[in-house]
Amino acid sequence: MGFSIQTPTQILFGRGMKDRAAEAIAAFGPRGVLVHGANPARAEWLLQALRAKGCTLMTLPCAEEPTLPMLEAALATARPFAPDWVVALGGGAVLDMGKALAALIPSATPLMDHLEVVGRGLPLSTAPLPLIALPTTAGTGAEVTKNAVIGLPDHRRKVSLRDDRMLARLAIVDPALTDHCPWKVTLASGLDAVVQVIEPYLSARANDFTDALARPAIARGLTALHRLSQGEDATARDELAWVSLCGGLALANAGLGAVHGLAGPIGGMCPAPHGAVCAVLLGPVLQMNRNRADQNAQAAQRLAEVCTLIAQVLGGIAETAPQTTADWVRRAGLEGLSVQGLAPSDHADVAEAALQSSSMKSNPVPLTHADLMWILSRAAP
Repeated sequence: MGFSIQTPTQILFGRGMKDRAAEAIAAFGPRGVLVHGANPARAEWLLQALRAKGCTLMTLPCAEEPTLPMLEAALATARPFAPDWVVALGGGAVLDMGKALAALIPSATPLMDHLEVVGRGLPLSTAPLPLIALPTTAGTGAEVTKNAVIGLPDHRRKVSLRDDRMLARLAIVDPALTDHCPWKVTLASGLDAVVQVIEPYLSARANDFTDALARPAIARGLTALHRLSQGEDATARDELAWVSLCGGLALANAGLGAVHGLAGPIGGMCPAPHGAVCAVLLGPVLQMNRNRADQNAQAAQRLAEVCTLIAQVLGGIAETAPQTTADWVRRAGLEGLSVQGLAPSDHADVAEAALQSSSMKSNPVPLTHADLMWILSRAAP
């Protein structure tokens, strides 16, 4: 088997690694942009540490999943500052904004030249600025992927800005940054992390490298979430951060599947958090993939393995694991797609858009429009 692997230049993982951030970031130059979430106080520790190293900083908030207007406004502010680097400290939305800014601040070509689907999808014309990524949730794995997801409200779509050079120069994954994250955020982002080790393992593009990361992480992620559902647990936070990192590395090198194929269009049509959407789609997608895997021995075997792992952690038997998953997600506190804001009248458009997505191309078995409509109907209530 032959394959190529793409990863960030350096990854620092473990509790206490955030204490090495300021020195490592300052080595990229004296001027930088710090992208943070809705609460700037949560970034104050890094801001002060960088200033103590002699850095001059501009701070930019990203309080929600980035949209094209948000990105254009941020670029207009950041370009005149002429930064040497961009650091993103926050959840997946913040990391996406940071990646997009690092990619586009030096660019002299129009933004739409590089966006997929609605633009030309061209490679960047200029090398990005160094990006340093520090996730504060365990979920998206965005710190180790080469794309930034951008919402286009006028098109009711989310699309990617993608280039191999968008991989972070440095990813610092310190599980302490996720401690005491609210349960609903932990659940949604954590289930996204679990999906992102399940789908690369099932992917038609899976390889030995991604298998080594993804398969052991499935049970570890589910077990960590189960423990966190009962109360704060630092060891479980460490486990979930590791699973998220594995998922990011695996999906960047093996792709995803129907859960993310559907979640992308849904994210453009309703304001639901990405992780919450993925969570309620997982059970129905597993069931439909099993229904369609009778002519694909490898897909059937891997689906059986995943269902066995789910049953071992969540209870029940492998044959009913998709329904067990769906039931557990709902009991844990995540509502169906209709409550999250997706109108049933949009299901057909979601299914049509999903069929064209890059994630669907690596789903373990081909699915039809009708199959996707069934999945959406099961995830809706």
